[in-house]
Amino acid sequence: MKKLSYKYLAVLLVATTTLATSCRKYLDEVQPESTFGPEYVFDNVDNATRAILGTYAAMTGDNGYGIRISMYYPYDDDIMMGQGGAPGDNERRDIARYNVQPSNTQLLQPYSQLYSGVERANLCIYYIPRMEQYISGTDQQKRDLRRLHGEALTLRAQYYFELVRNWGDVPAQWQPSAFETDLFKPKTNRDSIYDRILSDLELAATMVPWRTEVGGTSERITQGAVRGLRARIALFRGGYALRSDRTMRRPANYKEYYQIARDECAAIMARPGDHSLNPSFRAIWKDNILAHRIEPNGEVLFEVAMAGGGSALGDSKLGYYNGPRYGSFGNSALIILPTYFYMFDPADTRRDVTAAPYDFNASGFVVATAANAIRDGKFRRDWITNPVVLSSNAQYFGINWPMIRFSDVLLMFAEADNEINNGPSAAARAAFERVRLRAFNNNAALIGTTPSDYTGFFNAIVKERALELGGEGIRKYDLIRWNILGQKMAETKAELEALATNPLPAPYTNLPRTMTYKTNSTTLEYLNSFYAPNPNTTAPAGYANVNWVGQSNIRSSLLVTSAGVPVYGGYFQQNKNELLPFPQAAIDANPRLVQNPGY
Repeated sequence: MKKLSYKYLAVLLVATTTLATSCRKYLDEVQPESTFGPEYVFDNVDNATRAILGTYAAMTGDNGYGIRISMYYPYDDDIMMGQGGAPGDNERRDIARYNVQPSNTQLLQPYSQLYSGVERANLCIYYIPRMEQYISGTDQQKRDLRRLHGEALTLRAQYYFELVRNWGDVPAQWQPSAFETDLFKPKTNRDSIYDRILSDLELAATMVPWRTEVGGTSERITQGAVRGLRARIALFRGGYALRSDRTMRRPANYKEYYQIARDECAAIMARPGDHSLNPSFRAIWKDNILAHRIEPNGEVLFEVAMAGGGSALGDSKLGYYNGPRYGSFGNSALIILPTYFYMFDPADTRRDVTAAPYDFNASGFVVATAANAIRDGKFRRDWITNPVVLSSNAQYFGINWPMIRFSDVLLMFAEADNEINNGPSAAARAAFERVRLRAFNNNAALIGTTPSDYTGFFNAIVKERALELGGEGIRKYDLIRWNILGQKMAETKAELEALATNPLPAPYTNLPRTMTYKTNSTTLEYLNSFYAPNPNTTAPAGYANVNWVGQSNIRSSLLVTSAGVPVYGGYFQQNKNELLPFPQAAIDANPRLVQNPGY
């Protein structure tokens, strides 16, 4: 069980800059220190561990996966919409609407923090192998330092991966800045960055232990995380990407990278004692992540540990920025599109975890939302415990961000196998069906027939990854590497238009225009079905009606405002918006950095 006594660890590494940070209690026994240079920090295992904690910390906070990278950058996609409303704020709405400009206020700090993580990792990667104990220490010291070295390689890979998938070709540096003769670097081809970090992760996998070898009771990177990250990066290396000539291309040898992904996923799948599915999809979130506990099955291979304590530097706004509101508390900024809601089979247990069509009023009673305002549910505040925060006006709840789950590994394995063999093997179909079976409470009669041809299975993977991983910051990037982001958003807009039409056209004719729910209740109870017309023209006593589909509010809030301004994905341009623009301040500071095409 996850311990909830936190210690805040400050690490100051002096090279060309001083790096100060705080991080969660990866090792409770490590005590804070003051400011020291690398000759002290990398003098013993405990101090080197502190340096690694500082490297982890660059993932956290407002400018990391606490909000901006996790909840601003991944939207809009074909299943969810970012902060509602028309573009024009020069921050998160413009990012979501694909109206982002180099001057956008939400670009520079995350971009800079990712590079801060790279610098911290570079310091650790340089100094740790040069420590006396790394070569001639005790066996335990050698194991500890090799693990720290592997963690640093993995963290650097994650930072570069995030930079590349958002900005494409970026400046790359592989040693501490103190040893560089020129800090004004041009872009490095992303393929060479990917190849370098894939090689680094291959090495890191030989250094970092498996989860069960170290107890599995902390959020530190273990071998499953290393291999899962390598699989994910390999799929991006073999996938489509926007190039400098404004075309989307994938490499001719893309199957080589799919083979890497398949092999890494197979290695994880071969160790069920380390990583397996939680039998309950709901329990991953309600009983573990939102209860501040380590998921006991190893389903969460890699997570960003947030420090708690309400710090913009080390905490997260998960559950505050997104999910249901409580009275005036919370933003409810991320929207589940009604088309996504109806992508789920009625018996799929993931729907009512991923989608939360309600808020709470100031009295603590549930108020159902209209279909144009369904909240994302995986990080809902009413499930947060240890402590309970339902009526809190705080903005930071110490909720970890899950980077890679075992279900993702199963689906990556299935996808890679299908590409390599031009159709799924029995092992690929079995991996796919494991995810489906969990979603339907292991009722094989409900999961449908798994396609056995290449195209059918690929389309099934595209849909299943939406159903399984919605709200986890993955979908938009999947669509980009498949080169179908524009296509899928166009299809979604057409479906939204149909759901906004009265009378409802086929195939939506039997859906309800309103939903009737129980008032003065602390749980959401509907009187009618999501899949049949509502007979309750007037809600009976103790109930209320709320707009659902076939309503103009879907059009005005999701598609185009009354003033004619496009909303959902409104300004997306193929062969441009697959990448973000570099922050203008970064361009101004580095005369050799060329802006991304189209900006």
